[in-house]
Amino acid sequence: MDIVECHSGSSYSDKPVALTWQGERYLVADILSQGRTPEAKWFKIRTTDGEFFNLSYYEKSDSWLIQNL
Repeated sequence: MDIVECHSGSSYSDKPVALTWQGERYLVADILSQGRTPEAKWFKIRTTDGEFFNLSYYEKSDSWLIQNL
């Protein structure tokens, strides 16, 4: 199961801090960019292992999409 762990500020998903993807847990080292579309919040992140991911949070379905870059 793919999971994104977040610190929440004014709303859920304000700052991703870790993710589990394909059974491996990764810590977020840097948020390289972030934004919002009408459907989702998105983040481009680098992990402490040097992996890069796009994370998209879809508020309507309360679900995350994790894409390894």
